[in-house]
Amino acid sequence: MLVIVAVLTAAVCIAILSMADAPVPVARTVTVLGSAAVLVGFLIGPILVGAVDQLDPRRFAVFGVDERQMPWILTLAAFVSLPSLALLAVSVCVCVVAIRLGAAWPAAVLMGVLSLVCTMLTARIGMAVNALLLPERRSRELTALFALALVVVAFPVAVFLASLKWDGHVPAAVASITATVGLTPLAAGPGFLFAVAADDAAGAWISGTIAVITAGALWMLWSWLVQRLLTTTERPVASRERTGLGWFGLMPSNAFGAIAARSLVYWLRDRRYIMNLIVVPVAGVLTVFPLLVAGVPLEIAALVPVPVMALFFGWLPHNDVAYDSTALWTHVASGVRGVPDRLGRLVPVVLVAVPVLAIAVPLTLLWIDDWRLLLPLTGVAASLLLSALGLSSIVSVVAPYAVSRPGDSPFQQPQRPTSRGVYGPAAAFLGAIVVSIPTIWLFVLTALEGSQYAPATLWAGIATGAGVAAVGVAIGGRIFERGGERLMEFVETA
Repeated sequence: MLVIVAVLTAAVCIAILSMADAPVPVARTVTVLGSAAVLVGFLIGPILVGAVDQLDPRRFAVFGVDERQMPWILTLAAFVSLPSLALLAVSVCVCVVAIRLGAAWPAAVLMGVLSLVCTMLTARIGMAVNALLLPERRSRELTALFALALVVVAFPVAVFLASLKWDGHVPAAVASITATVGLTPLAAGPGFLFAVAADDAAGAWISGTIAVITAGALWMLWSWLVQRLLTTTERPVASRERTGLGWFGLMPSNAFGAIAARSLVYWLRDRRYIMNLIVVPVAGVLTVFPLLVAGVPLEIAALVPVPVMALFFGWLPHNDVAYDSTALWTHVASGVRGVPDRLGRLVPVVLVAVPVLAIAVPLTLLWIDDWRLLLPLTGVAASLLLSALGLSSIVSVVAPYAVSRPGDSPFQQPQRPTSRGVYGPAAAFLGAIVVSIPTIWLFVLTALEGSQYAPATLWAGIATGAGVAAVGVAIGGRIFERGGERLMEFVETA
């Protein structure tokens, strides 16, 4: 581990020092955005990983240390670690670059120390929040949710930045983002350094003031958290995570949480569900090749997989009652209300569909090099996904059809005694397309006439999808409550 950290730190330091001969805007952009990313990483890293804090204030309470001195002592002790030493080396390199580009060395050193202290305080605050609010022994399920959230946020941003063409200068979009981030607590310190190097007196004063205020606020928050940790006993909730309840220990303790947890267990372990999840992305990608063979331009064909995947993801729960088999009796016998049942069954699909679409949308735009379609494509995907989920919530209780039983091959399909197995899926599939026609029309207008329709497409898609999903869940829940006996008869005979 020591060798790996040393190699990575050396590589980062060399890369930073190489910017000493770069234009000030380029060095400012890389440093400000990189510093903001590091600060966020030090804050959410402990929350994502769930590591045990060796400097938890509660560990030192038995030694009779003065509570007023504890924040200072723990902050100084935090500098004696591999991440802290690596951060120190990187901060020194940033100061060297800023001085070479024109910043006064006293101001650069002072602001570098202040930025370093802010980052360390942020890391301590992240550890304290982790100790107060989250279980000590993090379940795999909670870590998976954190990782999914990180993918949804970080991956599109990374793809967008990687798609920009620098050509020796900073793109206008990145310059605007850098100027904004440099005036926030995330990177006010580096923003001050390179504002001084660029002779931006007003920006330097604003960034410097924000950096000082941020340091004071972080110190006050850290001192309060230390006192809070020393005067608060451990939460009994942590013991629930040690019982191995998995998703049941993570979800809310109500009907919705129980059904969502059960559905997650089924979707992640039953090969019938797993096969459905795997097929959707593959089917979406495969739609491109027939279009290309038919002569459709790449810029148009590449836009098809995302809506197709969104539609199929929303369509997957259209027969979830049949997949329950005889386990449906637990829902009926316990008197579960219809809305919690319908919503809980949608959780697994949403947790898979949102990250997949968050990756697919920016990759599509990167492939066709047309980022003005970001909002419209997101709107179309949201409309198709949410509308299909809402209609599937109705169809699954109105027209379920027989499927392979638990343990059977997912490719083994039993005979269907009625025609509902044809009309039900078709109604959910085509219905989602029909209600999404206005959003698709706005998307086409954006692609042909310009980006003035982009916001309207996004909000139309979200409004349409959310509206149909809400109505579908309400209607499906009502039908579920009234048709419990009919559904039980179906799963017993199918």
